[in-house]
Amino acid sequence: MTQGTSASLQIERLDGGCGSTSKGSVSNMEDEKDENLDHMNQLSTGKPPRNIKMVRHCSSSAFFTDFESESGILGLVSPSTENSAFLPIFRSGSWSEKGPKQYMEDEHICVDNLHKHLATLAEFPSPGAFYGVFDGHGGIDAASFTRENILKFIVEDTQFPSGTKRAIKCAFVKADHALANTKSIDSSSGTTALMALILGRTMLIANVGDSRAVLGKRGRAIELSKDHKPNCSSERQRIERLGGVIYDGYLNGQLSVARALGDWHIKGSKGSNSPLSSEPELEEINLTEEDEFLILGCDGLWDVMSSQCAVTMVRKELMMHNDPQRCSKSLVTEALQRNTCDNLTVLVICFSPDPPPKIEIPKNHRRRSISAEGLDRLKGILNN
Repeated sequence: MTQGTSASLQIERLDGGCGSTSKGSVSNMEDEKDENLDHMNQLSTGKPPRNIKMVRHCSSSAFFTDFESESGILGLVSPSTENSAFLPIFRSGSWSEKGPKQYMEDEHICVDNLHKHLATLAEFPSPGAFYGVFDGHGGIDAASFTRENILKFIVEDTQFPSGTKRAIKCAFVKADHALANTKSIDSSSGTTALMALILGRTMLIANVGDSRAVLGKRGRAIELSKDHKPNCSSERQRIERLGGVIYDGYLNGQLSVARALGDWHIKGSKGSNSPLSSEPELEEINLTEEDEFLILGCDGLWDVMSSQCAVTMVRKELMMHNDPQRCSKSLVTEALQRNTCDNLTVLVICFSPDPPPKIEIPKNHRRRSISAEGLDRLKGILNN
């Protein structure tokens, strides 16, 4: 199960131009220089960069190298711009593997046409879609129950669709309590829950646990969920405030996530303030033409692969064959080659029937740099 932070939805485009220089810009250059030095020091000492997860095996990393140099990470621009009239067209693919574990405890759901799936006259924005990944532990029962019921709990809530966020939160509470009341489900069974509900252009991500949602935005990886690990500072503070303890990264020495549905052997009685939370964190965005696809994956993927690596791989694959299921399978295969230790489930959801466009380098684009000596001289001039 992974460790990470939510990324900001605001992306700064790097400027290839050569404008005037100020003290503020010199400071930024120094910051970038320091970060680059830190990065090189980490690599030279065998440590991974701060923003990239350590991988156990990287024999296939050359697969991404060329494409990453072409992507928007370096400030390149795409030919299209945001269109307020954009409406997504959903298509998805999924792939799961048991991996090295003895049992498969993952579940998932893909609904590309929500109106058709629900077969209801209820009015809500169109098009609609729903996707989810549920990483079970203590058996598959809690994950299977959540997969079968969470969407129903959302759409049957009286606050849906006018108050969709409140309906989602209530649905998570209802699912959690139902796991406690269902006698056929053992109290030690639990699950993470990561879901994406899309109504029109509005996409809501709800997450409990350490699965992760990553948006592919013209080659950039935008993390839309936070991994709920006990060692995360905000989760640790909440856990300790409620009387919980963390042993070697495990909540009360038992569970490697700080939030989950089920696990009533840890939560105790309903209504008690348990350090194990079932409250989802929500993220809402409005989709644009820049948003190409969404990756939902359990921690078996993110344990051995960074978010940017996954986005780069999926984008390159879509440009070759435009098949989201083959993309999902490729991510799972790559994670297995990197010796993941967990079950694997990956969903790739595309927002357009067309493959991603090639990112073009502007003709007037130039990369400019300044030497250390030049930087020192410029500092001296500005200081005087």
